Amino acid sequence: MTQPFSTTQATKDAFGGGTERHVPYWIERFLDGWAIYRKNVIGRIGVVLLCLFALMAAVSYIPQWVNPIYNPMTGVDPQISYSTGPSFRHWLGTDNIGRDLFSQLLAGARVAFIVGITSALISILFGTTIGMVAGYYGKRTDLILMRFADMVMVMPTLLVVLILSALFGQLNIWVIVVMIALFRWPGVARVIRSQTMSLRHRPFVEAAIVAGASRFRILFRHILPNVMPLALLYMTFRVTSAIIIEAALAFLGFGDPGTVSWGMMLQWVWKTGHMFQAPYWLLPPGICISLITMAFYMTGRAMDDVLDPRLREEEIKR
Repeated sequence: MTQPFSTTQATKDAFGGGTERHVPYWIERFLDGWAIYRKNVIGRIGVVLLCLFALMAAVSYIPQWVNPIYNPMTGVDPQISYSTGPSFRHWLGTDNIGRDLFSQLLAGARVAFIVGITSALISILFGTTIGMVAGYYGKRTDLILMRFADMVMVMPTLLVVLILSALFGQLNIWVIVVMIALFRWPGVARVIRSQTMSLRHRPFVEAAIVAGASRFRILFRHILPNVMPLALLYMTFRVTSAIIIEAALAFLGFGDPGTVSWGMMLQWVWKTGHMFQAPYWLLPPGICISLITMAFYMTGRAMDDVLDPRLREEEIKR
């Protein structure tokens, strides 16, 4: 259960030197949460790694502006027609047709963030809404929504997407994002449902009912702010699974052929027979996939400490 954060004296001083000033509640809650988060070593490492990958994604457009040969998909060095190792001209080397691997690695970071964050956001929005409706209305509505969630939950996401890809051919990156999101919401819905069932009997919800507030207002004005931190926590784990699923699809040859991703790089190095001959081509995308998924997982673990005071008490006892 998420506990409300208390405003520290440091927060008050930061907004007025100790004098009483009105600070929005969400700012107070964020600052208190950040004060706890920054003490977590795992969380700090996760944030540093995510900032590094975000920087890679942000600068992924620059190389092709400098020189068209650094375009990750169509840029080819006219002087190279085979895979070469790292050099001053190509920092990570080139693939079998002379494309720059460093540019592809940067583009892969951009795709990882797009796929991971977008699909996770869609699944969290969908799962949170269904979970709140099921938990608040209960009875038949709860029964129908949760049985539907159970049916979706037991479906293996990767296998279903592979079957659909085999039926309809290679899919666009945005189609892959939506498909991943549609199969990853049931777990979130169940957690949010349990939280909502607990919140609907709280005094502030009962007071809103007595005051004549509509069900829509109660759900999205009173309950949603209390379950949102938990939803954001689960979002970090959904980002991790989405990145891995997209990489697996691309490696198996079912990714978007017009998009350069880390999984696609691994598929190219395997398909061209350079798996053991070109470690400069094989290792960077594999390492990046491992590090970015680890970074989101570490961030989620640290957020769990912020949201659950019991975990912090256990850490103190240790």
